[in-house]
Amino acid sequence: MTTIRAVARGCGHYLPARVVENAEFAKTLDTSDEWIRTRTGIERRHFAAEGESTSDLAIAAARAALADGGLTGADIDAVVLATATPDNTFPSTAVKVQTAIGMTGGFAFDIQAVCAGFVFALAQADALLRSGAAKRILVIGAETFSRILDFTDRATCVLFGDGAGALILEAEEQPGGPGDRGLLATDLHSDGRYAGLLYVDGGPSTTGTAGVVRMSGQEVFKHAVIKLAETGTAALARAGLTRADVDWLVPHQANLRIMTMTAHKLGVPMERVVVTVQDHGNTSAASIPLALSVANSEGRIARGDVVLMEAIGGGLAWGAAVLRW
Repeated sequence: MTTIRAVARGCGHYLPARVVENAEFAKTLDTSDEWIRTRTGIERRHFAAEGESTSDLAIAAARAALADGGLTGADIDAVVLATATPDNTFPSTAVKVQTAIGMTGGFAFDIQAVCAGFVFALAQADALLRSGAAKRILVIGAETFSRILDFTDRATCVLFGDGAGALILEAEEQPGGPGDRGLLATDLHSDGRYAGLLYVDGGPSTTGTAGVVRMSGQEVFKHAVIKLAETGTAALARAGLTRADVDWLVPHQANLRIMTMTAHKLGVPMERVVVTVQDHGNTSAASIPLALSVANSEGRIARGDVVLMEAIGGGLAWGAAVLRW
């Protein structure tokens, strides 16, 4: 029996022009390039310019994805945008993208699962395509985390960067087996008991301010390695695949040690792991689509390759997705 799959049609990304090297933090904090590299693998990150918003980054990534797919905004039925740093409390940042790309019909909305946001957005887009609610969906992860950092806290401010990545998914009939192209499976989780491990200390209904990032780094690290390996394995099983079938692991780019340990648990050699954390830092919901787009632009991902994506973030929320390119 045939089935509808969400097949990748175009991919793109955008990074702000300003590059912030580790040495810049050493000017004001008790830290160093060596300290940051050793503990995180991060060497530099990009920060949005003054007046440059999350929607600006998302629009640029969306246009790049459209160009990659040979499409225009008129070809898109829906925009699902994952972000924890929207332009405004409302309306959604997604509607700004909708207007900017010339998409006058369909619908657009934001989704918020912090660093796991893009995986959650993929699951939403997949469901919409399978249901027939849309034919072609633009899925975006975009963040300006530099706006919510405490630059006196060396444990958090050195970790994050700004950026955006976009993936266009198109409904396509496939045979209905593990050899299909497209999104084969997703696996989503959250556990609010751990909300205090990674959060922002503000919000419209509490402080009336945006707040800044607060994190218990070691505790998040412990949860990340275990939960990422488990969700990756579960998503593969749902897809009817095994770890040996994975051509590329595209993990959330938070910390090189987490990525290395997770890859080891999954049995994926590091030469098949897409790593961009050294140049981008942790871009939250933008992390996976940004890394995916970089790998695609370099010609590393070939048609038919099995791509495993997994992420964990505040909530705690975590999940994985399996996509055959």
